[in-house]
Amino acid sequence: MATQASKESGNKIDYFDMLPEGCLADTLAHTTPTDACRLALVAPAFRSIADSNGVWERFLPCDYSQLISRAVPAHRHILDHLALSPKKKLYLFLCDNPLVIDNGTLSFSLDKWTGKKCFMIAARELAIVWGDTPRYWRWTIDKESRFGKAIELISVCWLEIHGRINTSLLSPDTDYTAYLVYKPSIAVYGFEHQPVEIWIGLSGEESVKCTFILDPEGGLQANYVRMPPPRRLSLLHSNRANQPRPQIPIPVGVETRCPRVRKDGWLEIDLAQYFHKEGENRELEITMMETKGGHWKSGLIIQGIEIRAKSGN
Repeated sequence: MATQASKESGNKIDYFDMLPEGCLADTLAHTTPTDACRLALVAPAFRSIADSNGVWERFLPCDYSQLISRAVPAHRHILDHLALSPKKKLYLFLCDNPLVIDNGTLSFSLDKWTGKKCFMIAARELAIVWGDTPRYWRWTIDKESRFGKAIELISVCWLEIHGRINTSLLSPDTDYTAYLVYKPSIAVYGFEHQPVEIWIGLSGEESVKCTFILDPEGGLQANYVRMPPPRRLSLLHSNRANQPRPQIPIPVGVETRCPRVRKDGWLEIDLAQYFHKEGENRELEITMMETKGGHWKSGLIIQGIEIRAKSGN
């Protein structure tokens, strides 16, 4: 009985192996990159074609060539080399190495598990109220930033940041999350009790709003040495920044969200969710504001706002 079962099992494998290679490749291409790798491990018939260009070309977004052509010069020599490499190698490179495009205002990468497109809007492309006023914000050279620069909050009582991206860049029928990507400076101050308001929506349509505390437990401050405000601030700003932090209870209906440490060492906090429907060609707008409390805030170093596909879509 066992011998016959083994023989039948072997026959099934034989029949499976007899399927045309093109049929097997097409089957793999209709799964996800994760599923293709798993099938290659458990089904011997798939192993020979799991790394083929035909399969991984289907996992790359249809406009990947156009996006690559928009890369900044510093990345082009790498891409020229990868152009001659297997498509699987190019796919994995775009997952692990965000590609800076459009003269350094945007970066493009892929979600490793699904192949969905992800983008980060560089700080220089964000509309930041008073962002061009050195007493409130300043630009810094930052080698840890994929864009080479970041913007540092010196001190403001009116925090307002806007980011925009055309939805035609995004993968269709995909859930996305917008993240603020940042890190604290040694002078970080003022985010533990002041609710931040977030709006997300398509241009010309009503936006979805949420409100949360950026640093509910003072975690950003706990790991950094307190520093006095920069000398260039006015006496009024200095006095306000040195005042004791108001112990304000978290209002009813306000969420608390804690930042997470990313693999690149930066922090991220999720701002809002967005589902991109196929065929949409509009601007997605993300707004972050804290303007009602009147308290002074300082010490965030912002790399950008990332629009990242949820793994598992």
